[in-house]
Amino acid sequence: MDPVPPAQPMRRTPVQQRSADRLARILDACAELLDETGYENLSTRAVAQRAGVPIGSVYRFFGNKRAMAIALAHRNLDRYAEGIQERLATLPRTHWRPVVDAVLDEYLAMKRSVPGFALVDFGVPAPPPEGPAADPNHLVAVRLTALLSRHLGLVPDAVLERAVLVAVEATDALIQLAFRTDPAGDPGIVAETRAMMQAYLARVLD
Repeated sequence: MDPVPPAQPMRRTPVQQRSADRLARILDACAELLDETGYENLSTRAVAQRAGVPIGSVYRFFGNKRAMAIALAHRNLDRYAEGIQERLATLPRTHWRPVVDAVLDEYLAMKRSVPGFALVDFGVPAPPPEGPAADPNHLVAVRLTALLSRHLGLVPDAVLERAVLVAVEATDALIQLAFRTDPAGDPGIVAETRAMMQAYLARVLD
């Protein structure tokens, strides 16, 4: 089962490399400013200035700051999936526990190093208007189910999909707690989160 693509937040998709590079600068600037000003104070004008592009270039891609932040979240999800695939390439296909560890480790690495990730990881800080299928954790769970199934040779049935979604929701809440407790992620809470993931997913992966 291939992941379901999220709703497209952009007005247009870049075709030429120059346009793609400009879009990347806009999203990079958006991520930096999220760390500096927060989502509420984020503005398209400030992003344009930071990216060194005309404000019209921002509006060519995005109708507002929410659409821009959603595009950043989609890019984060793509990079998360790519990072997991790189980790999985070094792991055997016969043991699922190291695979689950890799999923958590990649998320922690992004949480600690990717600009803007603290506020906009895989979704903006507001309920999605598109319905449950557009919920960030749902999108993450769909992508992870596909990755785990391919690597471990599993059938991505409803039982596995539901278990991964529950694990994603629980892990999201616990990792938020870990980073509220310690800006680097409280080691004890992270360890408990890892144990929870392993114990819960053993029900469907053992």
